[in-house]
Amino acid sequence: MKQTNFDRYLKVQLADPEVARRFKEAGQAWDVALQLAALRRQAGLSQKQLAQRVKTSQQQICRLESPGYEGHSLSMLRRVAEQLHARVRVVLEPDDAPGHVAEETARYRMAPKRPARPRHAKKLRK
Repeated sequence: MKQTNFDRYLKVQLADPEVARRFKEAGQAWDVALQLAALRRQAGLSQKQLAQRVKTSQQQICRLESPGYEGHSLSMLRRVAEQLHARVRVVLEPDDAPGHVAEETARYRMAPKRPARPRHAKKLRK
């Protein structure tokens, strides 16, 4: 496919690590906004109707659906997702991970919890 002037311009701009980072972050915000708007429309709800169900303002729903908005809170996204019969999934991965977000849930191990000591138990001194 033939490259356009914009393609060449973008390639030059993305060579700057700071521009590339900001471009990637903007893409993530854009994805969230598009997903929320699509789910809301699929549910047959207006922004005002969704806001009433979530107990927030229509302006807040509008902000969440704005590609430039980066103030999403996990709790608000969960409240909105619940009303849209969806779920929120956040994936954190190392900077050097290749490609896009992994489709599998991250596997990790946690240290086993120590058994709880009864409150009335006293420490034994040696």
